[in-house]
Amino acid sequence: MNLPGRLGNPKLTFQDDPRADPRIARVMALLASDGPLEPPAAAASYEQCLSYCAALEKAGALVHPQLWQLMPKFDDVDSTIESIKGVDGNDITLFIERPTNQAGALPGMVHMHGGGMVLDKAADPAYVRWRRSLAQTGMVIVGVEFRNGGGELGNHPFPAGLNDCAMATRWTYANKERLGISTLITSGESGGGNLCLATALKARKEGWSSEIDGVYSMCPYISGNYFNPPPELTSLVENDSYMLDGRMMGSLAKVYDPNGKHTTDPLAWPMHVTSNDLNGLQPHIISVNELDPLRDEGLAYHRALMQAGVSSIARMVHGTPHAGDMAFVDIAPEVTEETLKSIQEFVNSLKPSQ
Repeated sequence: MNLPGRLGNPKLTFQDDPRADPRIARVMALLASDGPLEPPAAAASYEQCLSYCAALEKAGALVHPQLWQLMPKFDDVDSTIESIKGVDGNDITLFIERPTNQAGALPGMVHMHGGGMVLDKAADPAYVRWRRSLAQTGMVIVGVEFRNGGGELGNHPFPAGLNDCAMATRWTYANKERLGISTLITSGESGGGNLCLATALKARKEGWSSEIDGVYSMCPYISGNYFNPPPELTSLVENDSYMLDGRMMGSLAKVYDPNGKHTTDPLAWPMHVTSNDLNGLQPHIISVNELDPLRDEGLAYHRALMQAGVSSIARMVHGTPHAGDMAFVDIAPEVTEETLKSIQEFVNSLKPSQ
């Protein structure tokens, strides 16, 4: 019996992997025909990685016009914008989505978008659609336009983005009554999956953990070990180049932490937590994608939570690449709906922290 993915065949692609959802595989085959940007080598300078990050963000933005055209009207969602001050005197824009004709307090979420903490924007169409889809399930969503490590909203290495997410979370908690929020979770995907975990860790460290009632992290980017993946993170080899590859993720990690001073700091890379960092944390759900290079680091974090006595559930979305249950809503809608349902059930199960 062959080993799965690139463990059995180093030349295998997502679209040829028999485990892949065939609908997503067909789209991935079309995307592959354009050819990816060549990531820098492991020895690349910070400036080279910054340049690559900017080019990657610019290439990703080419599909934004089509994504805006595909955007549903969301007539049942109200959208407003707030601006708050960050710890460095910076402005933080918050995008707030809520169901129209909201009656009574609803569960709330502070959402942190993906992009490896170094690129993309909360104002991008994929994240707008995700927040509004979440609001349709009966939630109040606060999307954070945090400072990025690179790209258009850079260059602000760690901990700038985390500080903005923490400030947004504390502001949301302080304004729960005005916003009509009952319980509050942090959530995000990929780099946002890192930031929502790190925000909970920061809150515990600083003594305001009771302001967060739960954490729902999707496909978190949390190890920081991508140029030379550790053997226990098998998926970094098994699914390498399935949308993400080691050199890409390693280059973005250097943009987030230019001097490598925070390689084992769990606030930068949450997989490096100890039990002492986790004790007493709120309930978590860690959601991973089967064919994602990041799959195993998310599962490792889930196991660390369990070992520390924290309520944690892991779920795997089979047949999908990185963030595939969010990114391919028009291709595999029932996959997206299942994750939205999972989040809805999680927030409805929570009680406010004491």
